[in-house]
Amino acid sequence: MRALSRFVLLGLVLVLSACAATDPLEEELPDMGDFQLAYNIVVADNIQQVPPSRSATAEEWIDVLTAEIDRRFGAYEGDRLYHIGVHVDAYALAPPGVPLVLQPRSILVISANVWDDELQAKLHEEPEQMTIFEGAAPETFLIGSGLARTREEQMQVLARNAARRIQLWMLQNPEWFSIDEEAAAAAEAALAAEVEAVEQPVDPDAIPEEPAE
Repeated sequence: MRALSRFVLLGLVLVLSACAATDPLEEELPDMGDFQLAYNIVVADNIQQVPPSRSATAEEWIDVLTAEIDRRFGAYEGDRLYHIGVHVDAYALAPPGVPLVLQPRSILVISANVWDDELQAKLHEEPEQMTIFEGAAPETFLIGSGLARTREEQMQVLARNAARRIQLWMLQNPEWFSIDEEAAAAAEAALAAEVEAVEQPVDPDAIPEEPAE
């Protein structure tokens, strides 16, 4: 019975992994003032792979990050054009590990920049470097991200989390986009809570215990 219950639980976990990445189009996106996305530029020259890690090409990172930034920011129709630039610095995609013993987490490190098109200038002095975590869900807690998710799923989760983090940073600077400060503070707090929820490890208490024999 113990072996059977484990087999059934594993089956449920693998089914759940298909919906591991929250779709930003299903979220209520915060107001961004006069922001409208013009150019979305992702580069990945000199990207570093941090072992242990599955491999991914620079082109694959460019494609997935470009797509997720477009999905998150493409619907805004403000009166002023802005450009988002992202450099992919480093990554680690968790390989299959020993369940409950070795469960490396996927991580993405990026540097972000925002330009004002009309001013033809960057809105800050230094790039904002961010370390993005894949986070964990019940399906990855039990058997590890490397077994529960494919390489492509890990990259998509990281890219969607990166787009959230970029928006959080932008909301921390409401003067860039003429956002009401009070509204920006409320949106920032809500998005910060969302970022924490999707990037932090899953609470072990949320995992159902195996029934006693």
